[in-house]
Amino acid sequence: MIKKMLAAFLIFALLSLGALYLVKAQRKKMSVSQLPAETKPAYGDAVINGSIGEPSILNPVLASDSASFDIIDLVFNGLVKYDQDIKLVGDLAEKWDVSQDGLTITFYLRKDVKWHDGFPFTAKDVVFTYNKLIDPDSRTPFASNFQLISKLETPDSYTVIVTYKEPFAPALESWGMGILPQHVFGEMTAAEFNKSDFNRFPIGTGPYKFKEWRTGQKIELESNSDYFEGRPYIDKYIYQIIPDQSVQLLALKTHTIDMMSLTADMYVKEANHPEFEQGINRFRYPSFSYTYLAYNLNNPLFKNTRLTRQALSYAINRQEIIDGTLQSMGTICTGPFPNRSWAYNPDVKPYDYDPEKARIMLASIGWKDTNGDGYLEKGGQKFEFTILTNQGNKERELAATIIQEQLKKIGVKVNVRILEWSALIHQYVDKKSFDAILLGWNMTPDPDCFDIWFSEKTREGEYNFISYKNPQVDILLTLGRKTFDQAERLKIYHKVHALIAEDQPYAFLYVRDSLVAVDKRFQGIKVEPIGIGYNFTKWYVPKTLQKYTMQQ
Repeated sequence: MIKKMLAAFLIFALLSLGALYLVKAQRKKMSVSQLPAETKPAYGDAVINGSIGEPSILNPVLASDSASFDIIDLVFNGLVKYDQDIKLVGDLAEKWDVSQDGLTITFYLRKDVKWHDGFPFTAKDVVFTYNKLIDPDSRTPFASNFQLISKLETPDSYTVIVTYKEPFAPALESWGMGILPQHVFGEMTAAEFNKSDFNRFPIGTGPYKFKEWRTGQKIELESNSDYFEGRPYIDKYIYQIIPDQSVQLLALKTHTIDMMSLTADMYVKEANHPEFEQGINRFRYPSFSYTYLAYNLNNPLFKNTRLTRQALSYAINRQEIIDGTLQSMGTICTGPFPNRSWAYNPDVKPYDYDPEKARIMLASIGWKDTNGDGYLEKGGQKFEFTILTNQGNKERELAATIIQEQLKKIGVKVNVRILEWSALIHQYVDKKSFDAILLGWNMTPDPDCFDIWFSEKTREGEYNFISYKNPQVDILLTLGRKTFDQAERLKIYHKVHALIAEDQPYAFLYVRDSLVAVDKRFQGIKVEPIGIGYNFTKWYVPKTLQKYTMQQ
């Protein structure tokens, strides 16, 4: 315990010194409690966001993890984006037309956009990005969204005409993909593109410019004064990497960082503490994500029969996990669509907690405790596997431990291993070098989940890293993205939900609420159906409360 406390203190001390180095402190002229009811937006200050995970790559075409997209979404723009009401609106495209048959989208690009290095944004950049997305040698997980395009034309520098081979329902949403600068890459090969310095030193069109990445410490962005939607009020965004949530909380309460995602336990227990009441706002809203335990279907333990995976699901008490890790601020997940999705199938019921049924099912396929050691064996092999999850996420660590104890009761030995985020993704997930993995998906409003479940999306860096294969699901996923009528798509995705729930390639665990804490000096934050980050460029700190100034 003393060693853990000392380690936490050292991390916190280094974090404090880092923050002082990054920005120049300034005396406050009034406290948050003295803040007038009406305040005037002002430019200046910095926001320090604490994160347990470090981004892996800052290229929107190649990135596949949420930590990377936390930065990418501030540096790059797509042609479209979602607004606060989860409706698609223009971003780099001012407007668009869709042909009557749905096969052609004509985008009319903004003419007032510049890349961070001053070059003008044009249709050439869209063409370049598209070509990298469909290049078979590009390590992108998003290729399937663009391989359905038959041709992409640019009649002038600010018009892009996209024609699809067949109807593609998520077509418009797919153009939320961050656009890359053609002039930076030139004639670079796919191999060079995959390993380009750009992936750590990006140039975008977004509200924030990349400034610095110190591995294991922080990524620093500064506001783009030429941003086409107006200069962001907050001058600097610092993504502080703190791989322990308890250390993050200490930093938040002492105002060394300004915002972080809270665990449910933190959200409940810290509510009445003076540090929170006086200086920190808590936000809670439904998430569009779910947490799962995924099985490597190349592993003989899980590959041959779904009966094994179903038995494990009967042995997992999801409600106990939700009560123990989420303080009941979550719901049981039944399949690949969270209950907020319009594609969610309410007829798919969760697997009841029935350990006796699990034992009987496993015994029926030969798993029995033949030597009396408390663990099941078959053919001389003990039923044993390891769950991997990411360092610093206390909820996932606790969920893995609870599952470990629950499966022990039916004679299955589970080991739990905690790994640093980047190593987990690149050395284990991408390489398919794991037995089982406990992670989460952030979903988009469109239910197209082709890239996660289609049987051929198993290349390194793609999202079907468990090697799931079901010919019926493949057919439905393909049909779902070809169907425009939402009522018909609903029927398709209800079937997808039911089939995947029956196969149990994941033990679907829970859908948690989003719980975020932000220093009270930040104003302009609004909770909308999409969450709170959609209007980050409009957050501000009144002059009298600004804490940091930009270094000269």
